[in-house]
Amino acid sequence: MHRSVRGRNDDSRRRIAVEAARLIADHGMRDYHAAKVKAASRLGFSADTGLPRNSEIESALREHQRLFQSQTQTAILVRLRSAARDAMRFFHQLEPRLVGAVLEGTADEHSAICLHLFTDDMTSVISLLGERGIPYQLHDRRVRLDAVTDTRVPALEFTAGANTIDLTVFPRDGLRQAPLDRITERPMRRASIDTLSRLLDSPPDA
Repeated sequence: MHRSVRGRNDDSRRRIAVEAARLIADHGMRDYHAAKVKAASRLGFSADTGLPRNSEIESALREHQRLFQSQTQTAILVRLRSAARDAMRFFHQLEPRLVGAVLEGTADEHSAICLHLFTDDMTSVISLLGERGIPYQLHDRRVRLDAVTDTRVPALEFTAGANTIDLTVFPRDGLRQAPLDRITERPMRRASIDTLSRLLDSPPDA
């Protein structure tokens, strides 16, 4: 590819990534692909314009938050991580692991607290919520285990105070293999409650 053409393509991808990051940060869009498509349309790019990778969106999102939301986003992140620790204590018997934006540090006011739980008895999750009279929504979720294998697992969502808690329930042996992250396409980073506590004890930009 000619250098000038490659440069224009890189510039287009960068502009789309920056606009997609703004849509995610300011308007609560959670679907990276939808944010990319909408950003490209808003900027007047044609349908065949090369879209940025999810990792480019994530990088632009971190930059946007650092430039425009540093104080408010940090406070929100600490609040969400504290609420996540409370939720993990509640589900302690199910080996909870924190995943997603709250762990990675890109969470904002629109973000759910995402936990992975591990049990061979789905009724144990239902019972815990039932004992507290917590209403929830139950559905299933497709997760990618590797480049060629995906599966569907139960997922639940409920509200705790001002926070949305999103649970993905894996068999107990699912602790051994994290599903692929939609951004990095590598095994998803998971944190135990001890790891989360260390993050909360660290400087705000941890």
